[in-house]
Amino acid sequence: LAQVWRAALCQCPKRGMPRAAHRLRVLAAHALAATPSAAAAETLQNFVGGDFVSSTASSTVEVTDPDSGRVLAQVPESGAADVDAAVAAAAKAWPSWRDTPVKVRVEVLFRFKSLLEAHLSELSDLIVTEHGKNRAEAEAEVLKGIETVTFATGLPEILAGRQLEVSRGVTCQEMRRPLGVVASIVPFNFPAMVPLWTLPLAIGCGNCLIMKPSEKVPLTLVRMAELLREAGCPSGVFSIVHGAQAAVESLTKHPGIAAVSFVGSSRVAEIVDKSARANGKRALCMGGAKNHLIVMPDADEAMTINDVMNSAFGSGGQRCMAASVLLLVGKNRRSFLDGLVERARALEAGQKVGQIGPLIDAQARSRVSRYIEECPGHGGRVLLDGRAWASDPRLGQGFYVGPTILLHSSSHEPAMSEEIFGPVLSVFEVDSLDEAVAIENTNPYGNAASIYTTSGATALEAQRFSAGMLGINIGVPVPREPFSFGGTRQSKFGDSSDITGIGAVNFFTELIKITTKWNPAKRTDTVAASFIN
Repeated sequence: LAQVWRAALCQCPKRGMPRAAHRLRVLAAHALAATPSAAAAETLQNFVGGDFVSSTASSTVEVTDPDSGRVLAQVPESGAADVDAAVAAAAKAWPSWRDTPVKVRVEVLFRFKSLLEAHLSELSDLIVTEHGKNRAEAEAEVLKGIETVTFATGLPEILAGRQLEVSRGVTCQEMRRPLGVVASIVPFNFPAMVPLWTLPLAIGCGNCLIMKPSEKVPLTLVRMAELLREAGCPSGVFSIVHGAQAAVESLTKHPGIAAVSFVGSSRVAEIVDKSARANGKRALCMGGAKNHLIVMPDADEAMTINDVMNSAFGSGGQRCMAASVLLLVGKNRRSFLDGLVERARALEAGQKVGQIGPLIDAQARSRVSRYIEECPGHGGRVLLDGRAWASDPRLGQGFYVGPTILLHSSSHEPAMSEEIFGPVLSVFEVDSLDEAVAIENTNPYGNAASIYTTSGATALEAQRFSAGMLGINIGVPVPREPFSFGGTRQSKFGDSSDITGIGAVNFFTELIKITTKWNPAKRTDTVAASFIN
């Protein structure tokens, strides 16, 4: 397994070690065991009040290595009592943290950024182990997360506000103040990057944050919590509550929480949004996606195929910005299709650079395989079938499905409109750009859409897409800070803000307006004369 486990064994002495280091050592020993059992896996603790504490829950969920099926740890299914404890610790810490000048708060983030960079290799290995993506993808994820921390270190300038004398003796001022105790519920597909979307900005703005990681990938966030504590983050400012549905419901209903952010499927995003707002909270919930790539006849074929490979199959297709539908404008695009299939067939399974890692679990593998199996029955053709990876003895017990390309006869087939969240690309040929735009516009999601063309005039047509993040000759059009991440329609619920960049700053603060009037001092002749002289 990953070298991080052996490093943990070597670096953590048996006596006098911090509790967190001891936990890593236990996980290391378990991960290196020849035949580990679920019963032997350690149960993780919540992080509350600056320390790791046991959950009150009696039930747990297994954390598995998707590459081998090996059980890595047990996650407690925390509930209301655990959330109460985290809220109490956060509420106790908030007055002092709120009143700490923003320039002092971001000093913690500067140190946190340095620690993330110093532990880049270790964090990347953790992601590979618990998520399954390849090493290069894992490292790129951590680096992208560090970008958001870097952006948050600029909060003193962002929160400076503005002030203007609107009439003699009267000034108007705007300022942003934190909301209080807030919560973030994050998904499995980016164990480091998505938590770092909200963590640095939420606490940097003066809030105290409770985060619930995915029960499938909790280890990376646990390690980042240790680094944040090492950076000097005060006790109670950041907490982790592990769990599943019960923890989410408790967070959305707790009266001591002012706002909830969520990233995950659209079905759950809508539920979380409704529950949070029904309980008087601000909510921002990011859902699923069905992203469309439109390839024009004049597109650079080699560049486009290379980009489509990265977009559709990178991270095993388990990302909300992955290409799901490829619309080929113009008939008889056989050369392009052949080149696409040839490149996809050459991809290999594994976790080295350039390889395609496993899906997160057996359930995901079954769901993805079902769409492939049902495609011919709906009138489509399977140009490349990745299900052979699932039975390849060389891949052991890993949850693998290989790159798959489906050619559809109708834009209404299930794989053309439903989120699959795996390495499956649906291809459909259209006669015109207008037809392609119409298909993209009628899809219920609104995360991303891109067009491939060498014509500047045609590129402007991308503005007709309904998605919130658009690309021109780029398959994963993720905005970079200070620009913010957010979709439309069923890809986003709740607050109109976005979840990164300036949008996140707006979400985690409230805008206060202050109008001040002072009576102008009466000037005497002597005072007036002093100005003249």
